[in-house]
Parts: sequence; structure tokens; C-alpha cells
Amino acid sequence: MNSFVITPRNKKEYKFLFDLMNKLNLKSSELSKETVENAGLLLLMNQADRNKTVRRETIMKKLNS
Repeated sequence: MNSFVITPRNKKEYKFLFDLMNKLNLKSSELSKETVENAGLLLLMNQADRNKTVRRETIMKKLNS
């Protein structure tokens, strides 16, 4: 079964969605902001083109600027 993530805009929306899920007996899990960011980063990393290479000098130049 697929899942989805809902991010409420404020505490009022959070409470509404939380109560709604409980009323509908839907299984839910709360994710921290850090966990959501890590999942997004993982998704981007999986989509990255791993066939291209970048010279070390180019990377160091970007890091130093």
C-alpha cells in the first residue's frame, strides 16, 4: 500500500488532521522535521546521475567559495 505525507501549515490544522485520522481509525505516524528532510535528501540522492564524475579541484573550489 502506498503512503503519503501531509504537512499542516499551523497547529490548528495539525490538530484537525490528527483528530480526523483518529476518528477514521487510520494508522498514522508523526515524523520530525529532520526525518522528513532526510527522506527528501535520500530521494534526491537516489535520483542523482552517478555516471558523471567531477574533478576534486572543482569540488574543493565550490566548498572554499
